[in-house]
Amino acid sequence: MNEIQHKFQLKLAVAASEMLSERVAHIVLTDDRPLPAMRPGQFVQVAVPDGGVLLRRPISIHDISEADNTLHLLVQTVGRGTHSIASVKQGDEMDLVLPLGNGFPDMTEGRVLLTGGGIGTAPLLYLGRRLKANGCEVTFLLGGRTAKDILRREEYEAVARVMTTTEDGSDGERGFVTDHSLLGREQFDAVMVCGPTPMMKAVARWASVPCYVSLENMMACGLGACLCCVQKNHEGHNVCVCTEGPVFNTNELEWK
Repeated sequence: MNEIQHKFQLKLAVAASEMLSERVAHIVLTDDRPLPAMRPGQFVQVAVPDGGVLLRRPISIHDISEADNTLHLLVQTVGRGTHSIASVKQGDEMDLVLPLGNGFPDMTEGRVLLTGGGIGTAPLLYLGRRLKANGCEVTFLLGGRTAKDILRREEYEAVARVMTTTEDGSDGERGFVTDHSLLGREQFDAVMVCGPTPMMKAVARWASVPCYVSLENMMACGLGACLCCVQKNHEGHNVCVCTEGPVFNTNELEWK
């Protein structure tokens, strides 16, 4: 059973902000007090800075640095809300509710494959860092349309081995992550995935070991009240992705 964590509404200072590509911003947040404990796979709800958008935006936790007390987010601009969030500058203040949801399992041994596509790679950096610290052997398999979509590659390489695929062949092997030759020649004890649903379903079909996926269903409240993020489980019942997920063992889902 997942441990219940307290949730906090905090106003954090923007320590750094940069655009990694035309559509993705890397935002670093900090506070005068130690940040609450957060687990890989959890997310935060961010208030849109300009105040013109009522609902908060759910953003995956990209990385945590306890040494300098920072929280890292990758924000992909889609609409007005995410554009406003991605536009923050150093010295600005952001209003967050955190930590939310249930994260990936905290494995302490074994070979673990972490695979993601596009912005779905975001939660894998902190996850890989934690699993490696626990004693696991970690491999990242990252996919994108082009080489420009393989974001913060050096940071992932500093944690563990990185393999890549791109649809145009500009980085790593050509194709999707499910096409990579790694899947046919190596064995893993667990697979953990985040990215587009078709990609996650394809990886789940391939995996013969425990497979955990982080769902990206549309969320509004992040607290299980609005029910807009519900997902059918393997028994045909609705579960709230924001509270019972976003991470699920694929055996718990009806699309396995």
